[in-house]
Formats: sequence, C-alpha cells, structure tokens
Amino acid sequence: MPGIDHNRRFVPVSIAVLTVSDSRTEADDDSGRTLAERITGAGHRLAGRKIVTDDKDAIVAQLEAWIADPEVDAVIATGGTGLTGRDVTPEAFHAVYEKEIEGFGEVFRMISWDKIKTSTIQSRATAGVAGGTYLFALPGSPGACRDGWDEILRYQLDSRNRPCNFVELMPRLKERLG
Repeated sequence: MPGIDHNRRFVPVSIAVLTVSDSRTEADDDSGRTLAERITGAGHRLAGRKIVTDDKDAIVAQLEAWIADPEVDAVIATGGTGLTGRDVTPEAFHAVYEKEIEGFGEVFRMISWDKIKTSTIQSRATAGVAGGTYLFALPGSPGACRDGWDEILRYQLDSRNRPCNFVELMPRLKERLG
C-alpha cells in the first residue's frame, strides 16, 4: 500500500535551504524559515541555510559548494522561479544538473492547480541531481514552500515511503560518475 511504512527505519537526510532574493534577510525570510522548520520537524538535519541574490553565478556557486560538501544530501531552494528578468533560479539549476527530475515540476504544478488554478503556469519549479546531491527549486512564497514540502518532498525524502522514495536511491546516485 502506498504511503509511509512505519515498520521501516527512518533515515534522516541532511538538507540545505537556499533562498534566492534581492530583498530578503534572515529576519524576514518566511519561505526559508518555513522549509527549515519543516525539515527539522520531520526529523531531518538542516545542513545549512543561505540567502543569495537573484544572480545566476551566485546561485551556481552556492549549489556547487553544497554539491561538493559530503555532508549535504539535498538542497531545497525557494525563489527566482518566475518569469521576470531577475528570475534565474531554473537556469542556474540546469547549469549544474547531471540529470533532471522532470516529474517534480509537473507534480508541483498539478498540486498548485487546486489552489491557484491557471496561475500555476507561471511557476518554473524544477529538480535534478548533481554529484550525488538532490536539488529542488520551489517558488518564493511560503505557500509554495508548504505545498512543495507537504505534498512531495516530505514523502520522497522519507526512507519509509512506499512504493519508492529518493532516499533509497542515494547510495547509487554517484554510479558512473568519474
């Protein structure tokens, strides 16, 4: 039966949170705080939390630092996924991906449909893998972060989720990497 199998062992994941914004500070970063609270509340480890500007090179540099860090299993970013000229998070993520997880954006928009209807087409939520690290980019609102975590990531980052989850694939993510 799909869902959480409480007979299986929970494996905590080390997750970093990246807020992409030209205006947020740690004091008013509600989206980053929402993710951090959900991550630790689910029993995972908050591996880091940073705010970077809406600048592709800055985003790529932070992603690459966390990808290279063996203590970071996954990165969840919030912000910069829209359509304006400053929204470059998907482009930065695609610059580092080895593999894209196309279904993540599709499922995120499906979930958003129930709440914001056609406005969901303005989201460029994306996910992928690089250097054995999962990378997820969510829109910048706390509501979008709640939807992404509560409806997708809390299950896929839980080793007990059935029929499958991202955690069980972690030991094999670096296969064929030179």
